[in-house]
Amino acid sequence: MQYQNTRARQRSSSSDSLERVARLASGSAVVIFSSSSCCMCHAIKRLFSELGVSPMVYELDQDPNGRGMERALYKLLGNSSAVPVVFIGGELIGSMDRVMASHINGTLVPRLKEAGALWL
Repeated sequence: MQYQNTRARQRSSSSDSLERVARLASGSAVVIFSSSSCCMCHAIKRLFSELGVSPMVYELDQDPNGRGMERALYKLLGNSSAVPVVFIGGELIGSMDRVMASHINGTLVPRLKEAGALWL
């Protein structure tokens, strides 16, 4: 019985974390889930800054619920690296590789304009 209660709590916590990620991700035109000590996270934040975008950044290692959100992001990405994770216009873009591919192939800036993160 104790095992079942623990599993139910884990599912509930996981569900809460997914809901929180979804709510935060839709709160700004560009949202980055990051870790303050992650070099890839720094590179992503720098890219957006150089493009003239001011993303909302959530440092998971500084958030009391960060561990749960990191697990939720890990599930959303299909077991890929949990950070950095970028949402544009509430839509999951992905981690570093997806954002960089989008930047290189020229689809990132139009997507940022469409989301209202860039005006020029």
